[in-house]
Amino acid sequence: MAAPFATVQVITEAPSQAAVSSSGTITYSKAYPASNPVMELVIYYNSTNGGTNSACVNHLGAAYGKPARTSVEIARCAQTSGENRSCTATVVSTIDNGIYSYYAGPRGVTGTANYCVAAYGELDWNGYTYYIASGTQGC
Repeated sequence: MAAPFATVQVITEAPSQAAVSSSGTITYSKAYPASNPVMELVIYYNSTNGGTNSACVNHLGAAYGKPARTSVEIARCAQTSGENRSCTATVVSTIDNGIYSYYAGPRGVTGTANYCVAAYGELDWNGYTYYIASGTQGC
């Protein structure tokens, strides 16, 4: 998996990664490729822990129920405005990367109230690596 978040700063504040679930309000969802989607990146938000965002990559269409390398990660960005831009990551979740049949994740970061987040996901399918990079979201 490529490293989509170029700048990572070490921060010594409240825990940045917590046990998360894929619950809350969906703030971003994109399926890819548009013509015959095999994957979907979803970002959720809930207000716990000063704002918690989590991300999952779901298998769709022909990939649904079929084992394939699937991965997801999410970052809290330094930015507080400007959606769909590149993220200067201040905290990055661990990567969930494995052979899954339905989804990877959730992975999450906390302390996201008033900050943008960005997520990245991949799915290896039929000899291709499909990926979605959300850009900054939830700003």
